[in-house]
Amino acid sequence: MNYRIVIQILGLILTFLGLAMLVPLPFSFYYNSGDHLGIIYSSIITVSVGLSAFLSMRRKSLDAKLDIRPKEGFAIVGLAWILMSAFGSLPFMLSGAIPNFTDAYFETMSGFTTTGASTLTDVEAVSKGIIFWRSFTHWLGGMGIIVLSIAILPFLGVAGMQLFKAEVPGPTADKLTPRITETAKILWGVYLLLTALQTVLLIFGGMNLFDSLCHTFGTIATGGFSIKNTSVAYYHSPFIEYVIIIFMVLSGMSFSMHYNLLRGHAKSFFKNEESRFFILIILVSSLIITFDVFNLKIANLVDSFRHSLFQVSSVITTTGYGTSDYEQWSISSQIILLLLMYIGGGAGSTAGGMKVVRVQLLIKFAYSEIKRLIHPKAVIPVRINGNPVDKTIMTHISVFFVVYIMIAT
Repeated sequence: MNYRIVIQILGLILTFLGLAMLVPLPFSFYYNSGDHLGIIYSSIITVSVGLSAFLSMRRKSLDAKLDIRPKEGFAIVGLAWILMSAFGSLPFMLSGAIPNFTDAYFETMSGFTTTGASTLTDVEAVSKGIIFWRSFTHWLGGMGIIVLSIAILPFLGVAGMQLFKAEVPGPTADKLTPRITETAKILWGVYLLLTALQTVLLIFGGMNLFDSLCHTFGTIATGGFSIKNTSVAYYHSPFIEYVIIIFMVLSGMSFSMHYNLLRGHAKSFFKNEESRFFILIILVSSLIITFDVFNLKIANLVDSFRHSLFQVSSVITTTGYGTSDYEQWSISSQIILLLLMYIGGGAGSTAGGMKVVRVQLLIKFAYSEIKRLIHPKAVIPVRINGNPVDKTIMTHISVFFVVYIMIAT
């Protein structure tokens, strides 16, 4: 393994992270929350360590092309999440918001991985600068600071395809352009655009800038960290809920498809089997739960649909926001939500879960095997979007499914 390039890129990622820690400072000063020194010291420490690692391993000449092989790619991605969470916990500890390292590390890892689990029992009591950093870890981890790093790897003379493959949240790495760095820039461009649009709409709906940014970070990254103890239900606003629903669904779909839509290729959505199946699952699940909630007389039909659609969108995209207590719903509705958690969002999105396309392909694979039992000599390829799927990919998906279920259970 080329340890030099691994340490060099990890140093670059930590440098980015340290600079990103300064983003909450304007809100810290504006609200006079008293956490600015902890944020500044954390940034200095992280940038110093990152630059030291980067410069100590940098070659004297940048003429040589450094290729990242699969093992370097996986090492960088795996170690990056560990180091980012370790250094990302510094603002929590140095500010005194979460003085315990274990709790601070848990909170940060949950943020960067967009898991959304929290050790905080009263988030509204946390200082503004730190709570903003907590939400910002979602946004950084959603698209992935690693993908951002790929965009500037040519500066190091490094090819980043293996790094991209190790980070990509789907069965295959979807390159939008021949150059992987351009693909990374495009994905981050779409990410920024969706972030800006949702922030503006939430402000229009009555949120202030601070609240809208924090909830946008949790939505676009499908992480679910809220700055209110009662989550989105705090605002009692159907408009805000529908805005968040729309952007949860958009963030749960492939960002590559969003780019194609922005280029005017509207047919790409209708031709994409995964997107159609994803929307169908959301609508069918929401309608089933709507009538269930309505029959339980928890809310009227309109509110039942809104709460059901919000919760289904939140669960299938693994966002985790809430507007109602679904523990009051029937067991059948809770089981539907549980299954949706396993399915997750689309490949190439910020959502978690197994990914819709994997579930689709497993269903098609099972169907083809049943048909093969009836017609042993038939050639029945598994297809997605009209294209046959390579047997190697099907093997990878099957193994992924087994490992996923073993870990989950």
